Amino acid sequence: MRTLQGRRPVFWVALLLVALWPLLAHAQSSSSLERQVKAAYLYKFAGFVEWPEGSFARPDAPIVIGVAGADSLAEQLEQTVAGHTANGRALQVKRVKRGDSLAGIHILFIPAQDKGLAQDLLAASRGQPVLTVTDGDETFGMGGMINFVIADERLRFEVSLKHAAVARLKISARMLSAALRVQQVAG
Repeated sequence: MRTLQGRRPVFWVALLLVALWPLLAHAQSSSSLERQVKAAYLYKFAGFVEWPEGSFARPDAPIVIGVAGADSLAEQLEQTVAGHTANGRALQVKRVKRGDSLAGIHILFIPAQDKGLAQDLLAASRGQPVLTVTDGDETFGMGGMINFVIADERLRFEVSLKHAAVARLKISARMLSAALRVQQVAG
């Protein structure tokens, strides 16, 4: 099993795909490439977030990445995390539907296309130690902590430290340095 610890570059796979986005876009559909890059980012985020005490049921419990309403992304993510660990923990993917409990989920991807689902999941995760990742400005504004954006024809991400602080999550400075934008906690 590979781990993220001891790796020099912050986001090997994700940054490589981001750098090659324009070249690879001609070789495969942009939605397929975007899905691969999102999966790589979700995998890498796991190694750069610190969850509060009690977030894991057992010392050997996996980091669970929930994916709501995006089955093709969940499939890609399952392939991406297979056999990998982050911070010494196995990685597991769980498909989340409206009404599912978020207990045991550490990272949750919420697509923007279903506003009702996004509202429900963001409300359910509020105050819980769940890193919420969105892909739309409106859903990000509703309480997402990380938001995927397209900038200069590349998939990038922005971070809301305010929402992460409410969930008692600490995001690594190395991850923040790779972000397109970081919304600081108002003080």
